[in-house]
Amino acid sequence: MTLRIVAFTLALLSLPALAADRAQEEKQVREALTTLVPGEMKIESIRPAPMPGFYEAVLSGLTVVYVSADGKYLLQGTLLDMAKRENLTEDARATRRRGMLDAVKDDQSIIFSPKGPKYTVTVFTDIDCGYCRRLHQQMGEYNRLGIAVKYLFFPRAGLGSESFAKAVSVWCSPDRQQALTDAKGGATLASGDCENPVARDYQLGRDVGVEGTPAVYSPEGVQLGGYVAPQQLLQRLNELAAAR
Repeated sequence: MTLRIVAFTLALLSLPALAADRAQEEKQVREALTTLVPGEMKIESIRPAPMPGFYEAVLSGLTVVYVSADGKYLLQGTLLDMAKRENLTEDARATRRRGMLDAVKDDQSIIFSPKGPKYTVTVFTDIDCGYCRRLHQQMGEYNRLGIAVKYLFFPRAGLGSESFAKAVSVWCSPDRQQALTDAKGGATLASGDCENPVARDYQLGRDVGVEGTPAVYSPEGVQLGGYVAPQQLLQRLNELAAAR
């Protein structure tokens, strides 16, 4: 018992030194990255990497790099946990992505939800995208399976495009859900103009890595793909939940 107390006491005494070492290492890593990162990119986070002797840094645009604790070496690529068969680099992106998506409040999006949903997915959508329309046509089935869909706008043609204007008109309609359904069905909406989140959504989509629409993300920030059929989406969500 005495030896255990001594060992525990020594461990406590070593904590400040370990914290100081880590702070010094993070400083070295940050300084090294600052010399390499272009001015338009930001260092979003730095934390110890899963592999000893390295730190994991997430840069703007969800670029993940690994830097040695002394700041001398940098690795960029996919880090795999071979035993668990997990993509640790994508896990890092998902963690960062989740925080970005969670920052969007429900009243800043258009949500189609059943009562007491089991899962809520975030979907970046374009009014004129064919597969976006196909997904929306099956909204009743997604909801029946307990899946809520939180829509954010991503007009693929960019800011100021016709699809962008349609998204603004949807948002500025008295009934946004019905307006979105009508627009995706090919109806022409009355032009609307009001304070809206379309430009913000579009930039957020670019920040989290949207390359096409629809882009579907799980509650954990994992990209589930583009169009995913209702039963397949439920299966994937169940698998992610079971793996947590």
